[in-house]
Amino acid sequence: MLVCDYVVERIDGDYAYLKREDLPEEECKLVARALLPEEISEGSRLHYEMMQYTII
Repeated sequence: MLVCDYVVERIDGDYAYLKREDLPEEECKLVARALLPEEISEGSRLHYEMMQYTII
């Protein structure tokens, strides 16, 4: 089970680009904004666990 933290690098319309904090060399992950907390903005930190994102 994947448990990790992300930073919202960029928001582009209905999608957000997330960068893993523990693996900064990896490419950004593209995630539909409908799956993320509504109040995110660029620079927000997110915790991912059990297929859910929460703001930290």
